[in-house]
Amino acid sequence: MKQLLSLVFAGVIGGLITLGGLQLLPQQADLSSEKGHHATAVKQVNVAPNLANVPFDFTKAAEKSMPAVVHISSVVKTAASQGRGNDPFRFFFGDDLFGPQQGSGSGVIYSPDGYIITNNHVVQGAETLEVTLYDNRTFTAKLIGTDEKTDLAVIKIDAADLPNIEIGNSDNAKVGEWVLAVGNPFELTSTVTAGIISAKGRSINLLGGGNSIESFIQTDAAVNPGNSGGALVDTDGNLLGINTAIATNTGVFSGYSFAIPVNLVTRIADDIIEYGSFQRAFLGVIIAELDNEYAEQLGIEITQGVVIEELVDGGSAQFAGLQPKDVITGINGKSVKSVPELQEIVGRAKVGDTLEVQINRRGSAEKVPVKLKASGL
Repeated sequence: MKQLLSLVFAGVIGGLITLGGLQLLPQQADLSSEKGHHATAVKQVNVAPNLANVPFDFTKAAEKSMPAVVHISSVVKTAASQGRGNDPFRFFFGDDLFGPQQGSGSGVIYSPDGYIITNNHVVQGAETLEVTLYDNRTFTAKLIGTDEKTDLAVIKIDAADLPNIEIGNSDNAKVGEWVLAVGNPFELTSTVTAGIISAKGRSINLLGGGNSIESFIQTDAAVNPGNSGGALVDTDGNLLGINTAIATNTGVFSGYSFAIPVNLVTRIADDIIEYGSFQRAFLGVIIAELDNEYAEQLGIEITQGVVIEELVDGGSAQFAGLQPKDVITGINGKSVKSVPELQEIVGRAKVGDTLEVQINRRGSAEKVPVKLKASGL
């Protein structure tokens, strides 16, 4: 009897264990599945975005730079406006040629005491200039000086303790880097647009060639009439360039805009403030860009650089011993691959500076010190 009861009891216990096991198995399987899914989700959520590479929050840069960008209104004289018929910047001033015209642009506060950088074409021919600050105060501005060959100008208002822009370093700016364009397009004050640097050292033959310096920073940040003279800033809100032009067939933004690099801007602005004009140094050469075909003609292996076609008689290059067909490949240790790069580097130098010019002369690399003169003569 005892044996029978023991067998029955063992059978009941075994059945209960089996039943419990069957009930628990699906739950354990589900929990295992949920646990695995949950762990994957947590891992994804906890991956921190790399804001240094993709800084989608531009609020700090905008807040920092907007107070230093002003709106400029100009009244252009009738005679001056009638002479703008073929001016590539005429869309900034309208098409009414029968009286004084109202122009509109932007500017960047360069110093707390009221010096403002803008484009020459924003103030060219203006009879009066009015500046409106970010806080809506207005001032009459005085023209300090201009440089047509770089399309830069400096104006001055009688004010103090202004929120001047912080200066960046355009040499360190990289293609693909995020930038903001700050200005006043279409009379829409304090407008910010974002894009990336699309290219550097870009020439678009806007300023007429010759002694003009075109080494623009190209961006895809939207720039329109009224932005001209405004700021191109990095993601820290520091000035990288002065927005100057757009590539367009319609007069409005079509995909690319161009800014004068700040390292050139400050060199010119400082001269204008001190002397009233840009005290420009000249290398004294007529140049052409090297390409593969030209390199084969010269019998050299390099395919990037700037070829000296002719020397200006009595100029800096001739005096230093440079020769026609020398290929300039660098200056002061910085490589030179194009005409705009060479123009910018020389444009930033001062009269009396000595540049160490790296050249390729018939296949041989040499370095030649060149002391710059005020002109090619």
